[in-house]
Amino acid sequence: FDAAAINGDLAQPQRERLIADLKSGAIDILVATDVAARGLDVERVSHVVNFDVPYDAEAYVHRIGRTGRAGRAGEAILFVAPRERHVLKAIERATGKRIETMELPSHDQVKDVRVRRLFEGISRTLAEEDLSELAELMQRYQREHAVDPVLLAAALARQTAAGAAVTVKPRQAQRSAAAPAAPAARDGNTGKKRRPRPEDSDIEVFRVEVGLSHGAGPGNIVGAIINEAGVARRYVGKVDMAAEHSTVELPVGMPREIFAHLKKVRVAGRPLNISRVAAR
Repeated sequence: FDAAAINGDLAQPQRERLIADLKSGAIDILVATDVAARGLDVERVSHVVNFDVPYDAEAYVHRIGRTGRAGRAGEAILFVAPRERHVLKAIERATGKRIETMELPSHDQVKDVRVRRLFEGISRTLAEEDLSELAELMQRYQREHAVDPVLLAAALARQTAAGAAVTVKPRQAQRSAAAPAAPAARDGNTGKKRRPRPEDSDIEVFRVEVGLSHGAGPGNIVGAIINEAGVARRYVGKVDMAAEHSTVELPVGMPREIFAHLKKVRVAGRPLNISRVAAR
């Protein structure tokens, strides 16, 4: 299959060209941001995969509306981390639909599919292609290097995308065999790890009625928001602590249910009583 990416920075002619390729079948997979996906009306889209949980139900409805157009059937798949369950429940309440749980395929199941595709590709090539010239070259290589024919075939398969995919190790084995990860980038002034954050236009500032005088720190507030609201850590921005209150940056468009829930969450024995300050 062919894939392409579309984002808000693309010029309109580029966007139109990509959409035309998607409609015609020249592109089978399109990776898009929420903004870039708006207005996409392509009948042949069969699946929408939500890589991250949208922050509000309206955004989710807009995303999944890209598939199953004009009465057709379509599938929407949503990846949800355990800490994001509150957001998932809010989406289900807003849409009035229960999102069914899917069981992830095991490594062996994925490998079986890849092996079958590799075999099918070999059979198709044997049936449809003239391989006589390449066969002579492989015979020559075998004579000159005295290599086992099966190993020679394996080396050639390994060079293909399908063959390489078959030999991928399970995630746990990959971690154990991998070299230690490089240290994360750190801020030169504070020594703290830097992390990606949303654009300023996507951030609102909220006030919580818990501060330094109550024995709370930024980690207490961030932890409460992550655990109780199901907001991923990367979406929680700067926390400014004062004596009697604090402010925290969160993405725009917090669902009403989560907002109401956070008002009651307690940190250092006090309810957050969160309130919106200003949009940035």
